[in-house]
Amino acid sequence: MLGYFAAVWRCRHFWLSLVRMDLRTRYRRSILGLGWSLLHPIAMTTVLCTVFHGLFKMNVADYGPFLLSGLTLWGFITSSVTQGCDCFYTGENYIRQFPAPMAIYPLRTVLGGTFHFLVAMCVVLALTWGFRGFGNLPVLFSLIPSFVLLFVLGWSLAVLSGAASVIFPDMKHLLDIGLQIVFYATPIMYPGNLMKDKGLTWLMKYNPVVAWLDLFRHPLLNGELPTWNNCMIAIGSVSVCVTLASLTLMRLQRRLIFYL
Repeated sequence: MLGYFAAVWRCRHFWLSLVRMDLRTRYRRSILGLGWSLLHPIAMTTVLCTVFHGLFKMNVADYGPFLLSGLTLWGFITSSVTQGCDCFYTGENYIRQFPAPMAIYPLRTVLGGTFHFLVAMCVVLALTWGFRGFGNLPVLFSLIPSFVLLFVLGWSLAVLSGAASVIFPDMKHLLDIGLQIVFYATPIMYPGNLMKDKGLTWLMKYNPVVAWLDLFRHPLLNGELPTWNNCMIAIGSVSVCVTLASLTLMRLQRRLIFYL
């Protein structure tokens, strides 16, 4: 594993240039540029804040940062999975010409998603400071290991979805459906206590995405350190995904080209 990651690092100029090319291509001749990546979660937050405030009298100062933080985290996870499905297809020309580690192509996808995620989180932080003040400053350092864990999770998910999509081309459509189900079963748009009041505590308990949401929401919104249980769930889910991704790469590193 150490030798493999060393090979990935030796190719850093290659995959960094791919990430820069992707970002430039995405925003070339665009009027808003980077603003397009923020428009969807901000528009969703604005609409849902208006609706929920009118229907359920929810406080916009509390609900706005809560919703935007959830949409931002969910956007990173979904982009890692769905765009990861195409990572080996988009890198097919390079794979056929250059014997680089296969992990750099999912890495290329996740680095682009990480860039947009960090920009969106800065907006969440600014919104939180504007509505709630600067009470979360003492615990913001806890977001650093959370960012690292999330990045590794996204990289692993991109590897798994990319390999699965190459072997089974319909996998992307199945993942879209599955992610849609998980989205509505996760307290992203609504507070988690609503599910508990309806007797759906088990759904909160066995959904690992809930722990990831709390891992970021507790420091950002409440100024509290994440709970030990949330940290263990996050570390456990990352460990499982990294193990599966490593086994997948070991098995398909030399044979993946024959499926493209």
